[in-house]
Amino acid sequence: MKKNGTAQTTDNKRRDNRELSPLENIIIRGARVHNLKNISVSIPRNKLVVITGLSGSGKSSLAFDTLFAEGQRRYVESLSSYARQFLGKLDKPDVDSISGISPAVAIEQKVTSRTSRSTVGTTTEIYDYIKLLYARIGRTFSPVSGEEVKRHRPSDILEYILSFAEDQRFYLLSPITVEKKDDLKKKLEMLVQQGFVRVKHNGVIRKIEEVMADVKQKDELFIVIDRFTAAQDDENQSRIADSSESAFFEGRGVCVVELADDPSVYFTFSNKFEADGILFEEPSVHLFSFNNPVGACKTCEGFGSVIGIDENLVIPDKRLSVYQDAIACWKGDKMNEWKNQLVHSASKFSFPIHKPWKELTSEQRELVWNGNKFFEGLHAFFRFLESESYKIQYRVMLSRYRGKTLCPECKGTRLRKDANYVKIAEKGIFELVNIPVKECLDFFSGLRLTGREEKIAHRLLIEIKNRLKYLTDVGLEYLTLNRLSNTLSGGESQRINLATSLGSSLVGSIYILDEPSIGLHPRDTQRLIGVLNELRNQGNSVIVVEHDEEIMRAADVIIDMGPEAGSLGGNVVFTGTLNDLLIMENTLTAEYLSGKRSIKVPAKKRNIRDRIVIRGARANNLKNIDVEIPLRCFTVISGVSGSGKSSLVSNLVFPALQKYLSGFSETPCDMDALEGDISTINAVEFVDQHPIGKSSRSNPVTYVRAYDEIRALFAQQSIALQRGYKASHFSFNVEGGRCETCEGEGFQTIEMQFMADIKLVCDSCKGKRFKDEVLEVLYYGKSIADVLEMTVDDAMIFFDNEKNKVFNRNILSKLNPLQQTGLGYITLGQSSSSLSGGEAQRIKLASFLGKGGNDQHTVFIFDEPTTGLHFHDVRKLMDSFQALLNRGHSIIAIEHNMDVIRCADWLIDLGPEGGERGGEIVFTGRPDDAVGAKESYTGLYISNKKRPTLVVG
Repeated sequence: MKKNGTAQTTDNKRRDNRELSPLENIIIRGARVHNLKNISVSIPRNKLVVITGLSGSGKSSLAFDTLFAEGQRRYVESLSSYARQFLGKLDKPDVDSISGISPAVAIEQKVTSRTSRSTVGTTTEIYDYIKLLYARIGRTFSPVSGEEVKRHRPSDILEYILSFAEDQRFYLLSPITVEKKDDLKKKLEMLVQQGFVRVKHNGVIRKIEEVMADVKQKDELFIVIDRFTAAQDDENQSRIADSSESAFFEGRGVCVVELADDPSVYFTFSNKFEADGILFEEPSVHLFSFNNPVGACKTCEGFGSVIGIDENLVIPDKRLSVYQDAIACWKGDKMNEWKNQLVHSASKFSFPIHKPWKELTSEQRELVWNGNKFFEGLHAFFRFLESESYKIQYRVMLSRYRGKTLCPECKGTRLRKDANYVKIAEKGIFELVNIPVKECLDFFSGLRLTGREEKIAHRLLIEIKNRLKYLTDVGLEYLTLNRLSNTLSGGESQRINLATSLGSSLVGSIYILDEPSIGLHPRDTQRLIGVLNELRNQGNSVIVVEHDEEIMRAADVIIDMGPEAGSLGGNVVFTGTLNDLLIMENTLTAEYLSGKRSIKVPAKKRNIRDRIVIRGARANNLKNIDVEIPLRCFTVISGVSGSGKSSLVSNLVFPALQKYLSGFSETPCDMDALEGDISTINAVEFVDQHPIGKSSRSNPVTYVRAYDEIRALFAQQSIALQRGYKASHFSFNVEGGRCETCEGEGFQTIEMQFMADIKLVCDSCKGKRFKDEVLEVLYYGKSIADVLEMTVDDAMIFFDNEKNKVFNRNILSKLNPLQQTGLGYITLGQSSSSLSGGEAQRIKLASFLGKGGNDQHTVFIFDEPTTGLHFHDVRKLMDSFQALLNRGHSIIAIEHNMDVIRCADWLIDLGPEGGERGGEIVFTGRPDDAVGAKESYTGLYISNKKRPTLVVG
């Protein structure tokens, strides 16, 4: 694909690299990691560099497995041996040398946190600053009177006294409280021994000795701590302060300042944090932490949810009324008595028994749950079931309605209730963490504080506002700080990590990002580019593995890997600016960017006959919408980030179809009904980006069932027949032919007491996985281990030698879908743990394609299938989709790629914005018709995409 004179030879590149300064460039020489062909490349420092190329061309091998791995390894090596014992062992990548390298930070497209406690706020550290802000300047207000709760200090007493004229005289008094009369006399005797002389007894100042004879338990008694004037001199002020400390101590936190000449003028001070008879917790960082026992809700222990009665299971069809048996657990002859209680007494408190449940007010719904004096509610009903749980039928019934529900105590905020009594500008912390990031930023930007508060909060507010701004800049303004990290998509998780990195303000580092545009609508890409530029302008080198056209246009330098994938890739086919790349047109990337190649839109769209209908979709931010999804065609669900795409597809369409087909779904469906031609559907498959297997032995060839045929083929070879080998002898999962030293792993794990485990190549089989005698069985000169080391492309050629044989035909038919979906570069025995999310998704697609034609109508649901795909790979993916559709299946895909959207038969565009401003259908119809839709950002970008060439400059 190279033109003469347009590409440097490897020797020339190496010579040039030696002349470059490592102060201005990151210079890599002789990289051989994975499929890299001993390449050398220089990457300018403090620039935005995009590494692109086909899937499997070596992008990640260069960026992550070579550059990042070496940067991390050098950083770890610089630490002390004590610190290194807590870090994993990092191997040196297979490269001759790397110079000019800085500490490296990798931001990958993975949801790194699986804990149920990690949130957007804690991940970005914004919540840590907010906690500190509330602890330092938050004011506590009583929920009874609404008055501010204050703790008095000696300075308050001093300020009060000095507010009077200097000649005014005061008594400082502390109340005496004891339980018994005898204790009172002992207390007075002790006060005398302590040096106190007078007390105020029933309103009269008297000496203690005079009072002791006739004092009674019910008498009003105060110790006279001190007497002083309101003089402004330093000595008097010091005396007042010292005496105030003693007064608080003797009065157990309470003291009284009384005007000597007029006892009716007095003020009671308390250093207890209380009001309206309630003792409040004084604000501290721990009070606002749901990871700390002090602040965590005692009911849910800081998780925000508990195992309880799930309302969606109790009232599954919200279109029905109470009279129409909307309450599922009150059906049947026995349980119908509970429903009849409500129905027969409803007129006494004006309850609408014929109104659909979804139209009831929140107060009416709460009434059904709580009951009143006329009927017992649902809570009482389930308490009854629990009391009868020794009977099997009641235990079964209880289990039917149990699920993970919102904590009734904290309402999902995970903090103790009194944490919300602390306010800043009349807002509690509960409110802040449950509003979108954009509104949160507006609140802090418009916050007005007193001079003292401003001094305390100044630095905290800078950090909070900066981090909220970065979250907004990367297109995540619709998220809330209370959103769980493990509910985020890979793209959202990566952009949160990017925003966190910006907030840390590191300079002089290398940031390596893996497709940050994933999950991002084209509308928001320019904002992402602004963030990447800001990261670069801070003095960092930003290296992005990316396929997005807009990000390529914004890059300072493009490195194109290729020319093909797998064994045909691993070379640097171009390094330079976008203009130079378009002029040269010597790579697949250049051909697609210039319009020489393109992803063809089908000339004719499929006719729509059957469809399914989701009625009253309300999951997350969906606004009670009705959605019609055509069957036996390709439907794309699009919209800006946070518009409700995943809520519709993952939380409603898939679980609803799953429940219809199998009668069970783990995810409750917050909608009214599933209608339409659902009887025509035989199966539903959700093809996501989760790994294809958790075992280290799981690999692509076993997943697509090709390995069974390969093992059977080797078992038919003459030497195998002579020795009595069966297909199981060529399996690394069972005993027989596998190496028993490593149990078919190919490596051994050595446990180190204080260091990370070390994986070493097995000494017995040298990483081949099988015994020597099994490896002696050859097919066309290749052992079973050699076959597992082949790429899919190489294996297709290898097994084509005798394609007339049954085994070979079966192997080719199983491997062909992997090649069709653009995975020809992966090796047959590659561990599933080393595959990216996009690769795992395409292997699942290939397994379905490999099953051959059948009469089963399956609905395939894909979550961003173009993740990690080059233009050329997207073209192959579209061919694979057409193969599924031609067999009579249906495809529903969440997607932002405009080429894929234009190839769709039907488009459902959600929006118009994200979060609370989303959740509505802004367009439904043929993709090209979306161009005229006013509120559809997707329609705007479809019209722009119709121009095939890239405008430069």
